[in-house]
Amino acid sequence: MMFRMDLPFDTEHETAKLAEIREREEEDLTRILSQKYGLPYNDLSLNKIDADALRTIPEEKARTAEAAAFDRVAKTISLAIHNPSNAALAELRHDMAQRGFKVQEFLVSKKSLDKAFSYYRDLSFATESKVGMFVVTKAALDEFLKEENPRPLFTKKLDADVVSKSLEHISHLFETILVGSFALRASDIHLEPEESGTRLRLRIDGLLTEIHSFDLKTYQQLNSRIKLLSGVKLNVENRAQDGRFSVSREGSEIEIRASFIPGNYGESIVLRILDPETTMTSYKELGIGQKLLARLEKEIRRPNGMLLTTGPTGSGKTTTLYSFLREIYTPEIKIITIEDPIEYHLSGIVQTQVEEKKFTFAEGLRSIVRQDPDVIMVGEIRDGDTAGIAIQAALTGHLVLSTLHTNDAAGTFPRLVDLGIDPKSFGSAVTVAMAQRLVRRLDPEKKKERPLTDEEKAMIARTFASLADQTLAPQKIETVWEPVPAHEGETGYKGRIGLYEAIFMDDDLALFLRDNPPANEIVKHAARQGYLTMAQDGLLKALAGITSLSEVAATVNLA
Repeated sequence: MMFRMDLPFDTEHETAKLAEIREREEEDLTRILSQKYGLPYNDLSLNKIDADALRTIPEEKARTAEAAAFDRVAKTISLAIHNPSNAALAELRHDMAQRGFKVQEFLVSKKSLDKAFSYYRDLSFATESKVGMFVVTKAALDEFLKEENPRPLFTKKLDADVVSKSLEHISHLFETILVGSFALRASDIHLEPEESGTRLRLRIDGLLTEIHSFDLKTYQQLNSRIKLLSGVKLNVENRAQDGRFSVSREGSEIEIRASFIPGNYGESIVLRILDPETTMTSYKELGIGQKLLARLEKEIRRPNGMLLTTGPTGSGKTTTLYSFLREIYTPEIKIITIEDPIEYHLSGIVQTQVEEKKFTFAEGLRSIVRQDPDVIMVGEIRDGDTAGIAIQAALTGHLVLSTLHTNDAAGTFPRLVDLGIDPKSFGSAVTVAMAQRLVRRLDPEKKKERPLTDEEKAMIARTFASLADQTLAPQKIETVWEPVPAHEGETGYKGRIGLYEAIFMDDDLALFLRDNPPANEIVKHAARQGYLTMAQDGLLKALAGITSLSEVAATVNLA
């Protein structure tokens, strides 16, 4: 005979089951009451609560009125209410109307409302995000700045922010990304969605460094936050968009230029960090050699002519021109710039910005000339119209500063011919053609000296053999310096310095350029002026321990 054994009664399981039934009944009752009151029903356990909406009503007022804002689109607020008969609701409605909000009311259960109220505690850790401005806290900055090597802390905080379930985890994550980027001296932040996740990369001292990866859902939330801040359209994902916003940091503001382009798995986002401290760098601290610097100090004070800087994107051309403008500015002269876009704001200088087809460089330059300026800076000469007007301005009593995209200083003149400029005008208009590159600077505390190989010595000797002014050549070719990182994730480099070369106009060069010679012939002809080429400048900086030989070789062509 078999006996049946009763299973033990699972009190915990039954209690949970009863609670679930009661919650269902509460939601069912709320749904029925919503029909009675003529209000739409909502279950906030199924909804994301918007922090910016929640903070529109102070917690004390919300609890008194038994109501909470859970969504916001512009000035329309979605309001969850539990008791339509609550006397404080009338005052709340009036207050919202006075502030210009349109309110859409929803009936919710007490459980839903309690969920909304529970998120108020997170708001004390967050700063409101609005179009054009994001605030990072002093505490977040100080935490990073006290670290000798902030990279491990950056990774740790990113890990914690990504998995956080708090209402404000996206705000915390974005603040961490910004503050970590500032601490690591990044110039650009790259967010790149891929099939399996999103890569976060930073451009540090000119090189991209992979920092972290996170899931696509987190990326989508970051994407929306950055679009809101940048003032671009949230619902546009199939075409490129550009925007900008500011980051408030300990009383100062850093401009961020945002670029969005469509990709296979979402929009690629690049945030360009425009730190105004960059423009405070003196032209004497850029790395320009003494002989070249002395000549440039005279050229930038000419009453007329044209100074052109050349090089690829990100080679520091605009920073160089800004440093010249700051040097020559006085209240007695008028300086006007036309840029795309305005990267840094300069005190005392009139700055204008192109606007696609509505206000081009050429149109802006025509207008600027009528404003009686002494000095004009054109952000970039891209087409024949702009080049022609700039040449005319240089010929008619203005000092014009601008940039071109060419490989070296000699390439300036063939490029202008390609844009339709008559080479016979070069002698009267173009006074200086410069070229520059940026190389990483060795950290003085993290480098070691090594002897040069015989092959390297021979290469350096060949490079300087053609230098007309041999007083600039190195007196000793024995050793160079290499980086020695102290921690994992470090490079041994800290900051960047420029490599420069320049060609100055004189009667002999003007006559030579009239026949439109190729760039390689211009290089040979200009060598007699006795200034360093970028390769020679780089080698001198490597021999002096300012940068490494490998860094110079990766940046310019060595013989």
